[in-house]
Amino acid sequence: MSTTRCWAHPTGCSWSRRAEPRSRWSSGVPELPEAETIARGLNRVLPGRVVAAVTVLREDVVSGAPASFAAAVAGKRFGATGRRGKNVVLALEDPSRATVDRVVDRVVVNLGMTGRLVPGSGAGPASASTHPAVLFRFRDGGSLTYDDVRRFGLLTHVPGAEWMRWSRRLGPEPLARSFTGARLRGILARSRSPVRSLLLDQRRIAGVGNIYAVEALWFARIHPRTPANAIGDRAGARLHRSLRRVLRRAVEAGGTTLRNYRAPDGNEGRFRRALHAYGREGLPCFRCRAPIGRIVFGGRSAYLCPRCQPDPRGRGAAP
Repeated sequence: MSTTRCWAHPTGCSWSRRAEPRSRWSSGVPELPEAETIARGLNRVLPGRVVAAVTVLREDVVSGAPASFAAAVAGKRFGATGRRGKNVVLALEDPSRATVDRVVDRVVVNLGMTGRLVPGSGAGPASASTHPAVLFRFRDGGSLTYDDVRRFGLLTHVPGAEWMRWSRRLGPEPLARSFTGARLRGILARSRSPVRSLLLDQRRIAGVGNIYAVEALWFARIHPRTPANAIGDRAGARLHRSLRRVLRRAVEAGGTTLRNYRAPDGNEGRFRRALHAYGREGLPCFRCRAPIGRIVFGGRSAYLCPRCQPDPRGRGAAP
C-alpha cells in the first residue's frame, strides 16, 4: 500500500492512496497547472514545425467556419507554445518573416473537459488519439492531433491584431510577479460574491478552477461561502500565499489527473496524490482530523473542513 507525504502539515503526515478512489471525483476541467504542463510539453516538439494542412474532423470544436480556420493556419510555422488562464496558446509565425515580429496569429485551445493535444510521428492522427477532432499535418511528416471525447473544447484562431483584446477578457495571472497580495485584496474588496465563486470567475483571476480554489481555501482556512469583501487583510494574505503555492506545486507535479487529463507525453498529473480537501468527503482533515465535508453551491461541489474553515454565516469578517 503506497503512501504520500502531506506537505501542509508541520509533522509531515502521510495517507494511503487507497483512501482516494477515482469514483469520488468528476472528470474535472483542465485548469492553469494542466494547461501549463501541456504548453511546456508541446514546446519540446512544436516550435519550428510548419503546418502543411489542417483537417477539421469535428466542426463543433472550431470557432467559426472550419474552412476559414484551416486556411488561416495552413502554411504557418509553430512558434513558442504558451498559456493564458486555462487556455493553451499556440503561436503561429510567418516563415518568410525575420525574427522580429514573426508571430502573426495564435490558435487558442480551450480543452473543455476531455480535450488533449497529441503529437504524432505520422501524417495521420496520433496513435494515442481515440477521438480525433482536428489534425494539423506538418511538412516534415509529423502531426498534432486535437483529441476530444466529449467535444466541449474549442479551438479559436486569433489574428495578431486581435490578441490583446482577446487576452484582456481574462483577469490577471495568479502566478505572475505582478499578482501581489495587495492586488488580490483589491479584487476581493470589490466583490460580495462567495470567495470560491470569485476565484472561479475568469474575468477576475485567470486559470483557477474548482480543484485549486478548494485547495487554496483549505490552506488559508477560509470557508468557500465567505463573502469576498468580508475577508480581512490577514486572511487575504493567507489566501494569496496559499493560492500561489498550490498552483506552483501542481505545476511541478504536472497537474492533477482525476480521469481524463494527460500531458502530451501521455503521463498523468501527480498532484492528485497531494490533494488535501478536494474529493476527500468523509476523510479526516490533515490538520485537525475532523471529517472533510462537502457543500454544493453555484452548481459545483466545494470541499472543506467544517472545523478549520467555519461557516461565515452569523460571524464577522474573516480576520
